[in-house]
Amino acid sequence: MATTFDMSTSRQTLAPVRLGLVRLGLVRFGLVRFGLDLLTNCRAALRERHERRRLQARLSDLSDMALHDIGISRGEIDYVAANRDVDPRGAAIRMT
Repeated sequence: MATTFDMSTSRQTLAPVRLGLVRLGLVRFGLVRFGLDLLTNCRAALRERHERRRLQARLSDLSDMALHDIGISRGEIDYVAANRDVDPRGAAIRMT
């Protein structure tokens, strides 16, 4: 066991005890960080779910003709809401 001497008070202190407290602080910080990340991820998932349901409701309110105008059918509403970044027709958009 390593020991250190405090010259100001001529006392002997145990270095591993002090290092243990530092490690304990890092563990606590890691747990706090994990908890904050977990809450952030849950919040993002809830926000995504809310946006998906809102889009489903808005698309469901459209008439069949309006859905046809934007290129989707009523049966594709759930797919379009869940995959907003994917074209339901499978057509690639080319930039020229």
